[in-house]
Amino acid sequence: MDRAPAALTVSVTSAAPTAPEPQPLRPRHRLTAWAAGLLLVVPALISACRFLDTDSITPVPQLLSMLPWLAVPAGLGVLLASVARRRVLTLLAVVVLGAVGWSSLPYQPQLVTSYGLPLARVKVLAANVEYGQATGALIDTIRRERPQLVFVSECDPACGRALTTAVAAELPHHTAVDAGGASGSVLLSAYPLTDERIIPAAMGMPGATARIAGLPVRLQLAHPLPPVPRQVDAWKRELGRIADEAAALRGTGPRLFAGDFNASQDHAAFRSILGAGRLQDAARLADSSRTPTWPMEGPLPPFVQIDHVLVSDDFTARSIRFLDLAHSDHRAVLADLDLRGEPR
Repeated sequence: MDRAPAALTVSVTSAAPTAPEPQPLRPRHRLTAWAAGLLLVVPALISACRFLDTDSITPVPQLLSMLPWLAVPAGLGVLLASVARRRVLTLLAVVVLGAVGWSSLPYQPQLVTSYGLPLARVKVLAANVEYGQATGALIDTIRRERPQLVFVSECDPACGRALTTAVAAELPHHTAVDAGGASGSVLLSAYPLTDERIIPAAMGMPGATARIAGLPVRLQLAHPLPPVPRQVDAWKRELGRIADEAAALRGTGPRLFAGDFNASQDHAAFRSILGAGRLQDAARLADSSRTPTWPMEGPLPPFVQIDHVLVSDDFTARSIRFLDLAHSDHRAVLADLDLRGEPR
C-alpha cells in the first residue's frame, strides 16, 4: 500500500526591520553646509590663537585686530549649519561662536584698587597726527582740553616746531625724536622733564621722567611698527622692547605709557606689556576698552583700538574720551587721571 507523501512544512522567519538609510543631502543643503564650514574657518583659527596666547604669523596678527567682528561670520555659520540640518556642524558652529565671544571679553579686571590720597589731577592726551597733517587740529585740541601731558606720534620736524611754539605757555617742556615722516615723535609736558631716553625702534619712542606732586613719574611714548605683512617679526620685536622697558621700571614708582601701539588688547604682544609692567589700560578702567580708534580714513569704519594710555596702579581713571582729529587716520585718546600716593 502506497504511503501518502509527507506534507511539506515551510518555516518562514520574518526578517528584523532595518533602519531606513539616511537621506542624502540635497544639493542645495550640501552647498549650504559647505558655506557654513568655510565661514567658520577664520573665526575658529583666530579664536584658537587668542586662547593659545600667540600672535603667530601673517595673517593672524592682522585678523586678531578684527576679533570681535569675527562673530558675524561665525553667527552666519551657525545659521547656515542649522538650515542645512547638520547637527554636528551646527554644534561646532555654536562652539566657534562661543569661543569668539569669550575671546572678545575684556582682558583684565575692571576694578583696580589704588592706595593713597589723590595728589594731582593729570590729563593725558595721546595723538597720532599722520605725518604731521593733523598738527593744526591737535593744537586746537590742546588749547581746548588743556592736558598736562601730550604724546604725539608721526610728528615730523615741522610738526614739532609748530607744537612747541604754539603751546609753549601751556606745555613748556618737551623731548622728541626729530625725524621725518612717521618716524618723528614729541612728548610735551607741563612738568619739567629729566632722564630723557629713547627706546630703539624704527619710529621714535622717547621717554622721560616728570616730577608731579613731588613724585617722579616715568613717561614713555610708544609707537612700534604696524603688523603689516613681512614686518610682523619687527613689530613683535619692538613691542617686546616696550615690554622690557615696562619690566625694568616695575616697582620704581608711577609709570605712564601712551601712544599709538599698533596693537589691540587681542594681541599677545600687547598684553605682555601690561603683564611685564603691571600696567592697566585707562580705557579698560573707564569701561571703554572696545572703543575703536583706527582707521578714521578710508572705506572701512573704525574697528580696532590701537591707541592707548597705560598706567601703573598709582593712577585711577576719572574718565576717558576719544576725540576726532581732522586729517588724521587715528582718534586721539584723552584720559583724565588722578595720581595717588603719600604726600611729600
